[in-house]
Amino acid sequence: MRLLLRHHFAKPHTRTTVLRRLSAEPHPSPPPLPPSSTTSSTIPQILSLIQNTDPNDWPTNPELPTLLSSLSPLSHLKLARQLPTSQNALQLFHHVKSTVPQPDATSSLSFIFQAVFEHALREHSDSASKLYELFVLSKDEKIPVTINAATLLIKRFGQARMVQEFVQVFDALDPDLRNTHVVNLLIDALLKSGRIDDALKLLDEMLKSDTGYPPNNNTVDIVFTALLKRGWGGRCVNEEEIYKLVLNFSEHGIVVNSFWLTQIITKFCRSGQCDKAWDLLHELTSLGGDVETASCNALLTGLGREHNFVKMNLLMEEMKEKGIPPNVVTFGILINHLCKFYRVDQALEAFEKMKDGDFRIEPDVVLYNTLIDGLCKVGRQEEGLKLMERMRLESKCKPNTITYNCLIDGFCKAGEIERGHELFELMNKDGVESNVVTLNTLLDGMCRHGRVSRAVELFSEMQEKGLKANVITYTILITSFCSANNISKAIKLFDEMLECGLSPDALVYNSLISGLSQAGRMDDASIIVSKMKEAGFYLDVLSYNILISGFCRKNKMDKVSETLKDMEHAGLKPDRVTYNTVISYFCSKGDFAHAHRAMKKMISDGLVPNVVTYGALIHAYCVVGKIEDAMKIFRDMSSSSKVSPNTVIYNMLIDSLCKNGKEEVALSLMDDMKDRGG
Repeated sequence: MRLLLRHHFAKPHTRTTVLRRLSAEPHPSPPPLPPSSTTSSTIPQILSLIQNTDPNDWPTNPELPTLLSSLSPLSHLKLARQLPTSQNALQLFHHVKSTVPQPDATSSLSFIFQAVFEHALREHSDSASKLYELFVLSKDEKIPVTINAATLLIKRFGQARMVQEFVQVFDALDPDLRNTHVVNLLIDALLKSGRIDDALKLLDEMLKSDTGYPPNNNTVDIVFTALLKRGWGGRCVNEEEIYKLVLNFSEHGIVVNSFWLTQIITKFCRSGQCDKAWDLLHELTSLGGDVETASCNALLTGLGREHNFVKMNLLMEEMKEKGIPPNVVTFGILINHLCKFYRVDQALEAFEKMKDGDFRIEPDVVLYNTLIDGLCKVGRQEEGLKLMERMRLESKCKPNTITYNCLIDGFCKAGEIERGHELFELMNKDGVESNVVTLNTLLDGMCRHGRVSRAVELFSEMQEKGLKANVITYTILITSFCSANNISKAIKLFDEMLECGLSPDALVYNSLISGLSQAGRMDDASIIVSKMKEAGFYLDVLSYNILISGFCRKNKMDKVSETLKDMEHAGLKPDRVTYNTVISYFCSKGDFAHAHRAMKKMISDGLVPNVVTYGALIHAYCVVGKIEDAMKIFRDMSSSSKVSPNTVIYNMLIDSLCKNGKEEVALSLMDDMKDRGG
């Protein structure tokens, strides 16, 4: 082992700390002192002589050598511990070394040096450096370290992150004295310094059948505390390595406890390795491991994320067969995932089985809320309401804010605003506190169904009651007022929002930009754009298109050009809507040269002109009486571009042809229109 360790650890000086829980692992204690009729009187006698004699005179004192020779090694330890300082203990060491015959004094010298270490640990604030200095001295003096001295040094060097020194102590320790506790300390230090491969090699040594220091539960704690820690400094240990470690521990009779198994299964599932988590759980069960509910719950959560409801149900059956009792969390996981994927009927079946089957588990408010929300999400809010009533009558838990919010949201989304408001009033009557989510849910429902004025009234009422609005509240209202073209009210709310210290999100800015542009207030829209950029948000293609459309309506082509450049600098490419807006503008001005140039640029950017593009050109040519040019665009549209003309385009051309005395061509177009199903 000594040669193996020296080969593994011939690396630059590194440091680490010792696992906190190791302080709870008992240190090997020295055996009790053997009965001696002289020990109790000899040690005080020696102490008196030492304290009253100059150390330089100890060799000439006729009594001291005799008295020291009469002490056992452990009595030497007891004597050295009673000296005032490490320096005194070191003086005793040198005196015994020079006066007591070798090798009889070797054990005594080791124990005296243990006391030197113990004194130094207490005396020095920078004890690690001093202890290492003393350790080097003990090696120079060829004094073996005791197991307790080694443990003391290893722990202190570990705390000081002196890993290389830690290894030196381990190497210096007699192989026959090495024990599981000391090896655990070394593995922990290596793991915490990121030397994962060295730690795992040493762990492999522990796992050999003939080792004198087999792993124990503390070994498991040390290894998995490091390997499952997020963001730790060592290399990533993959799921296969962890899987093998768990099985190796099990072969040595150490089955990882429920806590670690739960953590490992959670890690596997988050890494998309649910199958491996499944195999591990069943492998440990077959080895006689005591699998608990928490570990099964972790696996259920992972299977739920993968929508593997077959295995979820199978695991539930296996838990029943093996006597692993599911709890409210178990059913909560199953019901939550069933509701998320709109399997509400299956969720209700699981709920009934939980209450009235073999389990008789009392649902908690979280589980009721999950089911009620699931019912509302699929438009079954009436059933959700009945379940809340059942909750009131049959369970110990009562509806809370979340219960009411789920139901209010369900009714509002279904357009039943009055029912939602009735629930809000019932909520207040029952003494259930409403929150900003309640307010936002009602406001959103009202605004979506054209009840903006009532939404504002409710907003004012809630503010008077002391309920503070959040960003979502203002976003709902501002967006609604912009959609209703009530820009002045939207701006007022925006200013109020800023005064309240709330930071608008991108949706608020985009809503204002759209509303101001639609209202033709392009200067104000530009100001909002500037504020949006200052807040760290960026316009998307939709917002740029809204601005470009607004500037076109105001005949501000310089601003259009500026906006297109800004769009390019932002790394965004114009889309078909952008080009169609610009082409339509040029067409409306009779500027066909620029319109065709924009169309060519559109095609070169990989965008195919659509019916809107062709319609703008055809309409413009018809307006100025250039019917031949309009027909040329029409034929090009039908043949080369393969874009089917719509009824609007046919009607424009037919009307223009008739006005220009070309009734036969108009009739031909009408037949063509009928053939195409127009």
